[in-house]
Amino acid sequence: MDKIGFIGLGIMGAPMAGHLLDAGYEVITTDHRSKPHRDLTAKGLKAVTGNRAVAAATDFVVLMVPDTPQVEDVLLGENGAISGLSPGKLVIDMSSISPIATKEFAKKVEATGAHYLDAPVSGGEVGAKAASLTIMVGGPEHAFERARPVFEKMGKNITLVGGNGVGQTTKVANQIVVALTIEAVAEALVFASKAGADPAKVRQALMGGLAASRILEVHGERMIKRTFAPGFRIELHQKDLNLALEGARSLGVALPNTSTTQQLFSACVANGGAKEDHSALVKALELMAGNRVGE
Repeated sequence: MDKIGFIGLGIMGAPMAGHLLDAGYEVITTDHRSKPHRDLTAKGLKAVTGNRAVAAATDFVVLMVPDTPQVEDVLLGENGAISGLSPGKLVIDMSSISPIATKEFAKKVEATGAHYLDAPVSGGEVGAKAASLTIMVGGPEHAFERARPVFEKMGKNITLVGGNGVGQTTKVANQIVVALTIEAVAEALVFASKAGADPAKVRQALMGGLAASRILEVHGERMIKRTFAPGFRIELHQKDLNLALEGARSLGVALPNTSTTQQLFSACVANGGAKEDHSALVKALELMAGNRVGE
């Protein structure tokens, strides 16, 4: 069984690595004293010092870090993982980062004789804990097939969507849909509440019609119950929409509603909401309406 390096044991990464340990994989990470590491140590998680050592000790290196600069640092920084790679090894970046930077990282990894998959995920903390993530993969088919058993321990909907960079492009598209749907649900509930309707009953009624969606189900409930502990933080969704807007500028594509939704996220951040769940976007609309959804 392949040995797996896992770098990035945060809200998403910790349960993902836990599933690999539960499946019997030997998982190695960088030495760190955070709580997720302590919890996973009981399952057999091992630690070495530095990213280079993780890559040298394993067959696969999985990255699950916040943004492009962190991936660059892990791979190419001082004692970076790339210096521990050798022919036949596989880097799997499951972070959500720039598609353009991803192509450059893939070229540098391939130059070592190793292979690279960009495999961002959707499903948030709930999906990570349930091993039900959607995984959007870019890279060579032979590497994808080799990694498939690992992906199957962490997700359910696993798709090779194209070459390197296309996985990240797909994730950006996903984040556009999610952000705009959260915004639509928030608008609807703010409107209903301001008009004097019970937003909980409105949501219940809408769940039986064409407006039904997973976001109306989960995030609509969060808005009504005011449960904004992060499953996916506003600041991270802002980062993803920045990737969308930067890509749109380079392609000459207009994304008007993505831009508007990004401004609403910015309003939340300006009012201290950067680390709240992205469903807290409703607070920006509530502020403008002078009316709060839920209690």
